[in-house]
Amino acid sequence: MANHFKDNQFLFWQRWLFYSSLIFALAGIAFAFLGNNLFFLPYEKMVANSLWHSSEFPPEADVFRAFVYLPFGGTIACCYILLAFIAWYPFKEKKVWARNAIIIAFSFWVIIDSLGCLYFKVYQQIYIINAFSIMVKALPIVFTWKDFRQDKRKVE
Repeated sequence: MANHFKDNQFLFWQRWLFYSSLIFALAGIAFAFLGNNLFFLPYEKMVANSLWHSSEFPPEADVFRAFVYLPFGGTIACCYILLAFIAWYPFKEKKVWARNAIIIAFSFWVIIDSLGCLYFKVYQQIYIINAFSIMVKALPIVFTWKDFRQDKRKVE
């Protein structure tokens, strides 16, 4: 009975990681093609306020912003689609390398992104976007950590 509960708990977190990755990937696609809309307006205001001390991007930055949103959104989508595949297959099979790949890859992202935000004084991105994104990924890692060590048959 306890083992069944433990398996269900693991599957909950594995699915959390999978489905939240798909949601983040869709958000990346939306950002790439629809970044200049009401849904992303709070983000734009946050960045504009930090960089230009204004609630809007300067008109000269409109073309650049429209361009940058494409590769930025595409990169977000790529990263989270890859994470979804890792979550669905090797993470579900409790492959230690899959868990470690998630930790290492997203650690590099959050460190580089946060250092850039500190440099450009876009602090809100660190404690809103980065912290939220890491929390969504960290919860399944934390709550499934022991599952990767206990089932030696499935660990590589």
